[in-house]
Amino acid sequence: MSSVLAPQTEHTEEEQQDTGAQIGACMVKSGLLSEKDLRYALRVREKMGRDYPLTRVLQELGKLDDEKLRKVQNQSCLSLPLGAMLVELGHLRPQELRAALAMLKEPAWKGKQLAELLVAQQVVPEHVLLKVMADQLGYPVIQLKGNEIDKSLLKQVNVEWCRRHLVVPVAKKEEGLEVAFVDPSDTVAMQAVEAAFGSKILPGVASRRGIEEFLSQYERESRASAAGRVGSKVDQHETTLLVNQLISDAIKKDASDIHIEPMRDHIRLRMRCDGILMQDRELSKDVLQAITGRLKVLAKADIAERRRHQGGGFKFRDGETGLECDVRVSFYKTIFGEKIVLRLLTRMASMLDIADAGMAPRMLQRFMDDALEIPSGVILITGPTGSGKTTTLYGCVNFLNDSEHAIITAEDPVEYVIEGIAQCSLNDKIDLTFEESLRHMVRQDPDVIVLGEVRDRFSAEAAIQAALTGHKVLTTFHTEDSIGGLLRLMNMNIETFLISSTVVSVLAQRLLRRVCLHCAESYRPTTRDLQRLGVRADDLAGADFKQGRGCHHCHYTGYSGRVGVFELLVLNEPVKDAILNRRTSFEIRRISVETSGLITLVEDGLAKAARGETSIHEVLRHLPRLSPPRALNEINRLAGIPE
Repeated sequence: MSSVLAPQTEHTEEEQQDTGAQIGACMVKSGLLSEKDLRYALRVREKMGRDYPLTRVLQELGKLDDEKLRKVQNQSCLSLPLGAMLVELGHLRPQELRAALAMLKEPAWKGKQLAELLVAQQVVPEHVLLKVMADQLGYPVIQLKGNEIDKSLLKQVNVEWCRRHLVVPVAKKEEGLEVAFVDPSDTVAMQAVEAAFGSKILPGVASRRGIEEFLSQYERESRASAAGRVGSKVDQHETTLLVNQLISDAIKKDASDIHIEPMRDHIRLRMRCDGILMQDRELSKDVLQAITGRLKVLAKADIAERRRHQGGGFKFRDGETGLECDVRVSFYKTIFGEKIVLRLLTRMASMLDIADAGMAPRMLQRFMDDALEIPSGVILITGPTGSGKTTTLYGCVNFLNDSEHAIITAEDPVEYVIEGIAQCSLNDKIDLTFEESLRHMVRQDPDVIVLGEVRDRFSAEAAIQAALTGHKVLTTFHTEDSIGGLLRLMNMNIETFLISSTVVSVLAQRLLRRVCLHCAESYRPTTRDLQRLGVRADDLAGADFKQGRGCHHCHYTGYSGRVGVFELLVLNEPVKDAILNRRTSFEIRRISVETSGLITLVEDGLAKAARGETSIHEVLRHLPRLSPPRALNEINRLAGIPE
């Protein structure tokens, strides 16, 4: 049997796509499936799209279960590469496999195995990968745990021998010697084990990382025992350099968050780039206490307290770029230690121009004319955490910031510093609260009041009252869409006549990943895509959908940067009347679409995907589909996008 771990760059895309047919043919040959059922399943798959796994079709038709799947994976008539098998089993998408195979050609991954890359990049969970490999080879999965390993067996060889062959002898049994292999089909490793132990070998599959971690732990314990000590002290200077380098690297990658996560045997570091967590590196568990201590000192948290969650913050200046940022730190107690998340708030010198936010031409013009340039009223910007609300909010502030307007803010904390406006960072520790600040804000003779976020009934009423006294109020709100913003105000027991008379507009938004320009390729929506969207193929006439193949420019994700998707509701008389009469969300949405020219989030996302700016998968994954979108040409007409 050929190694399932071979670097698979020699397999063509056509061969990878025909994996399902090979599995089906093997099932027929083994008597697990009839030819008639196979032909029917292939016809169903053709309708769903070639990327839809045949095994999934067979499972949905009731022709394949887990037991049959295990049997067919270990059939002699089936000889498939690991990547193709992962795709067919639904653990890996075809574009992810293509990106991984391309990545293996890069100098950094040259000579590495596909399984290594998939685990390191967190594309496929390690336990899933091990199970697929074990089922293919017909061997059990071995989880290496120190107290279950007969360490006397290691004295017959040595750690370097185990590393060279990527094996660990586990235990002697009546049937033979149980040995964990990274690749049991490696004949060189098998011969070395047989020569060293001279008995019947019972192979099992273990991960490379699991074997390396076990051997490293065994070495540390051996050294500690010999020296009569448990461990060594981590150098404080090295820890300071490590923390500084970590934050600097995140700033260079334009990451918004850093996750420092203690695992059982190591520390996992991940960074959130373009809204997605990406693997950065792994560190020894030995440095966790030193890193935690250093960050607690910077964040002014209690160093001695390790039993409770804590928070804090500090300012950081990058020595190379000179860029300053505020760092908010959260310490969360877990069973393996304190998990640390750092939120990086870069103090941007230049602000976003609202015209560059990504709104459709007619939507942008209406937002400026019927919302921003209205002298008073409340403008709500809504969306979940990380959807770009604050950036859009300050794009609006930048638009209004001139010599004729007095602008004052109350934020927690100030994320963007703008020249010419009065900004206040709230601080409950010194009694600089929202309530206290609001009382003094109205005495400052402002034209525009900016509230960082509406969190409760008090802040909602404050925004309403400020608007009633003739001020323009801009604030953010956590709701799913524009209609949800109005309903949440109603659920806070704000009187409907106050909502209808003060709220000028609600702008809902999301951030979707942008398709990488360097590796974009045409994409044809599958039948399943159309079903999930609730549209027909004719509704998408003229669309040019794209998806990223994956390249070194986008770190093989297929995406680079993000694009904003918006839903603008300007309250007209029919919408105000619906609010006054406490109509349902469905009725308010219908009235808004019919009378105010509302373009929903999914419609705006679909229009951007049709222009190749984002992918249809991003639209399906991140945007609420509360009603079927209209035809693409109708959406473009309403948005003012030329044909």
